[in-house]
Amino acid sequence: MKKNSFVLGCIGFVLQACLALPSAYAQGGPDLAATLNAQKDALKTMAFMDGEWRGSAWTLGRDGKRHDITQTERIGPLLDGSIKLIEGRGYNADGSTGFNAFGVLAFDPTTKTWTLTSWAQGHQGEFVLTPKPDGYVWTIPAGPNATIRYTAVVKGDTYKEIGEYLAEGKPPHQTFEMNLTRVGPSAWPGAGGLGPK
Repeated sequence: MKKNSFVLGCIGFVLQACLALPSAYAQGGPDLAATLNAQKDALKTMAFMDGEWRGSAWTLGRDGKRHDITQTERIGPLLDGSIKLIEGRGYNADGSTGFNAFGVLAFDPTTKTWTLTSWAQGHQGEFVLTPKPDGYVWTIPAGPNATIRYTAVVKGDTYKEIGEYLAEGKPPHQTFEMNLTRVGPSAWPGAGGLGPK
C-alpha cells in the first residue's frame, strides 16, 4: 500500500509540475508555442524518411565475418510532429529477429542541433545527426581517434545507408550496408493512442 501511495504521489507531482509550466513561462520564460513550431518545421524536412521499408542488409561481426539479414524499418512522427520515431528490425534467414533497434530523432531550436538517441543490442546513446538534402549523416565514437560514420541517402522509394569505421591515418572501412524499398506508408507510432474513454 505504501508503494502504491508513493507511485501515485510521484505521478501527481509530475502532473502538477507540467500543469504549472505554462504559467511559469508566461512570466518571462521561453515561448513554448514558438519552440514547438520550430521543432515541427524542422522535422517536416525529414518527412522523406516516413513509412515502412524492407530490403537487404549486411554487417560485419567482430570476427570480420559478414552476416546477411532482411532489414525492415518503420518510421513516423509523434508529439504532433515534433519528434520522429524509428524502429529497425533485422531478420535472420530462419525468420528469427537478429537485430532490433529503436531511435528518436529530435531538433533543438535553441542550439540548432539535431540528435539521434538510439537503443540497440543493450547499448544506448545520444549522437549528433546532420541532415542532408537527400538523407543524413551521424556518427558514433569508436575508441581513441576512431568513429563509426553512418551515411544515408533516400531517393523516392529507395533508402540506402552505409556504415564505415574511420580510424585516424587509415582509409574508411565499410562495416554495414542496407538497401531498402518503401513498401507503404506507416500509421505508426501515432495511430492507436489511448483515448479519454
